[in-house]
Amino acid sequence: MERAYLGGGCFWCLDALYRRVRGVVEVTSGYGGGHVEGPSYEQVSGGASGHAEVVEIGFDPKVITYNKLLEIFWHIHDPTTPDRQGFDVGPQYRSIILFSDADQKKAAQQSLKEVAQPLWGDRVVTELKPLQQFYPAEDYHQDYFNKNPQAGYCQAIINPKLAKFQKEFASLLKPV
Repeated sequence: MERAYLGGGCFWCLDALYRRVRGVVEVTSGYGGGHVEGPSYEQVSGGASGHAEVVEIGFDPKVITYNKLLEIFWHIHDPTTPDRQGFDVGPQYRSIILFSDADQKKAAQQSLKEVAQPLWGDRVVTELKPLQQFYPAEDYHQDYFNKNPQAGYCQAIINPKLAKFQKEFASLLKPV
């Protein structure tokens, strides 16, 4: 199993979408890209820890590639808005790819140039940064959408993204 670390707004959205992709074995919501050890949600949401909300995606590269995960990433969030995704505002919601080795770095750079920029234009602000440490978020953040489908955020924000995602990437979805 390989791992990818991506941040594109609230981790609940990315978690809900990537859990539905064939080849994705596990998804963990958490924090990365900051300078505080073992940050709490309160520290991250306050903006002072430097962390972004990210997901750790464990995937089987024989079923889905890192490049395909990146392609999905560019389509499911807006990488042109610094420190913001929709109504979620702050540095914890920035677009970020945390790469774990030189191959992932090269793939992310290439994907940004060949997929993100043609899709969104030249003003892509996604941060590419080496993974230093990933910190899993508190338990109540894990698999949030599936555990809380009636929550307001899930209904208003995640459901529309999920519907668009399922239509656009139908061929990549796990069987129901």
